[in-house]
Amino acid sequence: MSLLVVGLSHRSAPVSVLERASLAADAQVKLLQDTLAAEPAAEAAVLATCNRIELYADVDKFHAGVAELSTLLAQHSGVGLDELTPYLYVHYEDRAVHHLFSVACGLDSMVVGEGQILGQIKDALALGQELHTAGRLLNDLFQQALRVGKRAHSETGIDRAGQSLVTFGLEQLAEGRDPAAWAKGKRALVIGAGSMSSLAAATLARTGVAEIVVANRTRARADRLVEILSQAGSQSGGQAGGTPVAAHAVEMASVSDELTRADVVVSCTGATGLVLSAEAVAGALGLDFAPHEAPAAPVAAPAVELDQHAAWVENGSATATAQAQAVRRATVPAQSTGPVRLALLDLAMPRDIDGDAARLDGVRLVDIESLAEASADAPMAADVDQVRTIVADEVAAFGAAQRAAHITPTVVALRTMAAGVVAGEIARLDGRLPDLDEKQRAEISQTVRRVVDKLLHAPTVRVKQLASEPGGAGYADALRELFDLDPQTVAAVSRADLNDPNRGRS
Repeated sequence: MSLLVVGLSHRSAPVSVLERASLAADAQVKLLQDTLAAEPAAEAAVLATCNRIELYADVDKFHAGVAELSTLLAQHSGVGLDELTPYLYVHYEDRAVHHLFSVACGLDSMVVGEGQILGQIKDALALGQELHTAGRLLNDLFQQALRVGKRAHSETGIDRAGQSLVTFGLEQLAEGRDPAAWAKGKRALVIGAGSMSSLAAATLARTGVAEIVVANRTRARADRLVEILSQAGSQSGGQAGGTPVAAHAVEMASVSDELTRADVVVSCTGATGLVLSAEAVAGALGLDFAPHEAPAAPVAAPAVELDQHAAWVENGSATATAQAQAVRRATVPAQSTGPVRLALLDLAMPRDIDGDAARLDGVRLVDIESLAEASADAPMAADVDQVRTIVADEVAAFGAAQRAAHITPTVVALRTMAAGVVAGEIARLDGRLPDLDEKQRAEISQTVRRVVDKLLHAPTVRVKQLASEPGGAGYADALRELFDLDPQTVAAVSRADLNDPNRGRS
């Protein structure tokens, strides 16, 4: 197993870099195809969310793999390699497994314990399977990551350690007040009708807002979300206060008008540019707006030599994290003070709402960047330690299973060779003793097979056990050498296993 992951996330890079490095669906497809075409990579999968981009690959050379994957990420993200490199982190083999399992459990999320990442990991696996870029290693890895994540949520209280970004964002808007008390009677505008916007709308309804207006580029999707909200309200008997939430859809062209009547705005679209400018927010509130020049951000450190990534495998990317925090502190506009007239929650990446809107009187803006700052200070639940133990155990089990699987084709080839020897000897016996009846022939054949099976049983079981231990990769080579096994036969067994249509499907 030569698993390599190269990526960047909210922990290593400022939001300004993550925004520009975000990958659209077609870019993810091209990235996977180009990664598989690259010489060091035999398999590839990409995990791209609003706050992380990670490229996983099975490589035969570490340094060449790091260089190739880093270059491909830069090419497809649109951020130059020299600029991107200081923010990248690298994990290899067991540390790469540990990283993905931690991500699946929500330990590496912006809000610790959130469960939305499981759906994103499932999507990443599905894309790799659809494009046939995920082979045996990545299929096993991502399938196991999903199981580990589900185990962490079912066996521990990690859900109590954090919430979804939506819930956490609303808590930040409420500024210490009970979100239900804060939201009661408010009119909410939700921009977008995708998965995150739908979650936001449902959360707002449960929290107790009086009305929800949904705006989306495709009106049919907005109408569908409103229908879902209405059905949910009818089935549950209404929102927190017992009164069903009023919901209706509008065209995107009506956002400016709806903004004048909204108390809360949640935006999460796939737009590449701003959906709400500071000027639009100011106009809705009847305020004047003066363009603001943000202080110059600290100059990024010189591009790190790619070989230095090898050191990051052991110590993480603390330097990049510190640098990202410095850039963040220098570029985030100061929030306005005074009573809040309009609360804005921007969950999009790239951002939907102009950060300068935060400077307007009466406006409170919470976005991915400020959520990252707030979550860094959030208390960690005691259950996190239990989840870390689960991750460590699962990483060890996965490594053992992979090492054991590595020797399986050799064991199968050995048994195939033994079966061939038995068949040949029985055929030779038929020629020497043609007068044997069927019963005698069957008894002799069965006896010979039992002898061979008994002789092979203990060595093959033991070699699988030894191979599953750290450093056990050499046992397959020893077995092939001792029994003079044909390498082509072993390779054929491996190919048959990889081509099994039932492999890697959940």
